[in-house]
Amino acid sequence: MSTQEQSGSAASTGTRSVDAVVVGAGTAGCYAAATVAREGYDVVVVERKSEEQAGHIACGDALKGADAFPESIPKSRIEPAFTNTDVDHGRFEIPQEDTVLEIPVPGELAVIDRWEYGRRIIDGAADAGAEIHYDTVVTDVRQTEDGRVTGVEAIRKGDPIAYEAEVVIDAAGSLSVLQDHVDFEHSTFDTNVTYSHFCSAYREIVHVKEPVEWHDALVFKPTERAAGYLWYFPRTETEINAGLGFQMTEEPMKLVDDLKRDLENRPEFEGAEVDDKLGAALPTRRPYDSAVHPGYVAVGDAAGHVNPTTGGGIAGAAYAGKYAAERVVEAIESGDPSEDVLWEYNERVMDHFGARYAALDVYNILSTAVDVDDLMGLLAAMPGDKLAEALYSGSTDVGLKLKLEALLKSRGHWGTIWNLYKTKRCADDLLEHYEDYPSSPDGFAAWQDRRDELMEAVYETTGADPKY
Repeated sequence: MSTQEQSGSAASTGTRSVDAVVVGAGTAGCYAAATVAREGYDVVVVERKSEEQAGHIACGDALKGADAFPESIPKSRIEPAFTNTDVDHGRFEIPQEDTVLEIPVPGELAVIDRWEYGRRIIDGAADAGAEIHYDTVVTDVRQTEDGRVTGVEAIRKGDPIAYEAEVVIDAAGSLSVLQDHVDFEHSTFDTNVTYSHFCSAYREIVHVKEPVEWHDALVFKPTERAAGYLWYFPRTETEINAGLGFQMTEEPMKLVDDLKRDLENRPEFEGAEVDDKLGAALPTRRPYDSAVHPGYVAVGDAAGHVNPTTGGGIAGAAYAGKYAAERVVEAIESGDPSEDVLWEYNERVMDHFGARYAALDVYNILSTAVDVDDLMGLLAAMPGDKLAEALYSGSTDVGLKLKLEALLKSRGHWGTIWNLYKTKRCADDLLEHYEDYPSSPDGFAAWQDRRDELMEAVYETTGADPKY
């Protein structure tokens, strides 16, 4: 039994009172727990998996922003999990156009061993002073009559246990079950969340006999039968994270069969061996409008903190955990876990990455309303550096220069180019609005009303069905 387990073993049944309880030992949960614990407060992380399996999740393994992580679990602690730091560009394979598009990726990028990374952030949270309770499944949320969350109920290793806390931090991942139990009627917490805002994904770790020629790239390829893409991310020259996903608004794909078919058609995977298979759901939507409720905050995937165009969410989740925890500490110290006290967390998320992700979601919406072959043809015609700006700067810079270059190279896609240009104007307007996120709950309703007006313009411009 580990030191982490021993520290909480005496309270395996009954009720445990702590300053904060974190549900989920992923990136956001571990960084939140470490931040609270480093301030000297009692925090427990409850994790449904066993100690042996904790940290093992389905992930693309690509880490954007690898150069910057919160100090509560510093980069030096997780850096040994970085297996490939030579990746510097994306490689878009476009079979419809019989072409490959190379796109530079700005900033530091790494491909990681996700399970090793998961172990290291859990150890980092424990070293900061957090208790980790494995084999613990949350079954309900405790609330007062006025709606404040005061803890969770769970089954730990077969025995019931309740955790009482000043604040519950929901880091339980996509479509968090906690949110099914909380009564959000009298708070700002975003309840406009459905399965259609998520992507279903599957991945395998594949070992090949010879080094792949694209060991310094993230490889993307559109799927044949649904709105989604395949990916091949090289952990090393011979160990590849291979996977695919599709938006849950589309007809389901046979993920295992479809990945197998593509692998069999790629000569570099001849004779390859698979040693790990996992599936998952991830948000491909805008961040939650508000992720706070009296006594409760949601972080990471549980609050939609993922780049909706790339699926990247590790660095954002780490900072979401930090920002939420800093407000949780203030709530503990003041004895006031109200929305007003926790609200600054929403602001910091929107300022750091949330506004950018909300603008990028506009292009996901556009993709549901355009012909896939037209879109792939247009991508093949675009300059790689401009596409890099589209994916990583927040709102595509589809200016006059880009428009003219694409027109000259792809005369058959003028309508799509014009549609993209108009969509860019909508995304810019939305980005500006999110950058003016309200400083308190008082201005929230008016902010949402204006945002919804801007989204109506998105749907009218793209011709897409409403997403929210």
